Amino acid sequence: MSKIYVVGIGPGAYGQMTIDAAEALKNSDVIIGYTVYVDLVKEHFAGKEFLTTPMKKETQRCRMAFEEAEKGKTVSMICSGDAGVYGMAGLMYEVGKDYPDVPVEVLPGVTAATAGAAVLGAPLIHDFCLISLSDLLTPWEKIEARLLHASEADFVICLYNPSSHKRKDYLQKACDLMLRYKSEDTVCATVVNIGRDGEASQLTTLKELRDTAVDMFTTVFIGNSQTKRIGDRMVTPRGYKDV
Repeated sequence: MSKIYVVGIGPGAYGQMTIDAAEALKNSDVIIGYTVYVDLVKEHFAGKEFLTTPMKKETQRCRMAFEEAEKGKTVSMICSGDAGVYGMAGLMYEVGKDYPDVPVEVLPGVTAATAGAAVLGAPLIHDFCLISLSDLLTPWEKIEARLLHASEADFVICLYNPSSHKRKDYLQKACDLMLRYKSEDTVCATVVNIGRDGEASQLTTLKELRDTAVDMFTTVFIGNSQTKRIGDRMVTPRGYKDV
């Protein structure tokens, strides 16, 4: 019987993939994904059929998965991190309305926020939120409102997609917004290439973060008013009482 797994493969390293995710890929006939993500898993699943599409072809990729499943194949649609966090799970269910006889199962993965947090120490112990700075699918006005409200509420904020060739100043714009409510000394950090070759992290302040070079492979962490440095680690206390 055909089936589609929507699989979060984690940040990149095979060891950070869940056992369920690895088993799904092992049991699949076809593995489909964005080219960069397929390259991350190819060596571990030799003999599988791999199909890819570039960025901005997500709907085409989903239809490809259902068409392969209708041929009687077991298919895995892979996403970096978690399939339900800026991943393909939602779109797969939307497209899947046209393929009611093909079952879909979502398998979670380690998202960049938690993987990056482990590299830095413990920045996400208290309430936090994830905000993508990419305005390809979300109007900048809505992103701006979310940054302001999250800052005013003193959330730890984790930023995905902080920069690109067309959005070089978006992190600066985000920092300027957050500085309306957060101190310029707020503990912040960046982690690049989480779980991949070239992984590196840097602790900084919100003031310094504004002028820090980042790219699409960087995850940015902005602490709350209680977040502190302990040695070379970024740590947020579990609560606001007795700190």
